[in-house]
Amino acid sequence: MRQNIVAGNWKMNKTLQEGVELAKELQNALQAKAPNCRVIIGTPFIHLSEVCKTVDQELIGVAAQNCADHESGAYTGEVSPEMVKSTGASYVILGHSERRAYYHEDNAILKTKVDLALKNGLTPIFCIGEVLEEREANKHFEVVKSQIEEALFHLSADDFKKIILAYEPVWAIGTGKTASPDQAQEIHAFIRKTLAEKYGQNVADEISILYGGSCKPSNAKELFANPDVDGGLIGGASLKADDFMGIIAAF
Repeated sequence: MRQNIVAGNWKMNKTLQEGVELAKELQNALQAKAPNCRVIIGTPFIHLSEVCKTVDQELIGVAAQNCADHESGAYTGEVSPEMVKSTGASYVILGHSERRAYYHEDNAILKTKVDLALKNGLTPIFCIGEVLEEREANKHFEVVKSQIEEALFHLSADDFKKIILAYEPVWAIGTGKTASPDQAQEIHAFIRKTLAEKYGQNVADEISILYGGSCKPSNAKELFANPDVDGGLIGGASLKADDFMGIIAAF
């Protein structure tokens, strides 16, 4: 049975002190009202160790927002999957549209990152999705399928079952635009069909596929009601405990 998941991506926001305070606020809120889904927060690297000490990770999972595509060595400023794991974090966000666009991460780089993350016992939250031009050219199915195939389809079925997928319509991130519930279901169902063709329906049915793209308390319930939408990867709305809890309450 696949998990329903609400994961927050703080991006490059919050000082260490502010991040710890937000983590405490979420912890208290979730202790007061137990969630009906898995809750994960993706923090900047410098927050990871302190946040892992602050929260009960049975209640709140902790994710890095990225990791290096090397195990160790002369890569100034990089953070390896092993380093991420050593902080106590259990998850890592990989392939986010901002990493692809601003830092030119391609599917070959992401394939290596996925392998190293799994080797070090981290669960990848792997992001896929199309930009506006690709959506308007009706290439969104093709783009999403190639991202999955090129970065993930070398994995065994057992390893693939450790992946969480997050579909991001890049045209909806931070723009206030949101895929309609029907659009979200259509692409999520296509993703699951693509997985079933490679690994079989049983494996496909075990994979959580999250929606990311201007998801907020006002539209989360409608989006999450779709049979193939298993939760959300939340950006701006994860930076305030009340907003994030409003999305969690959609389950």
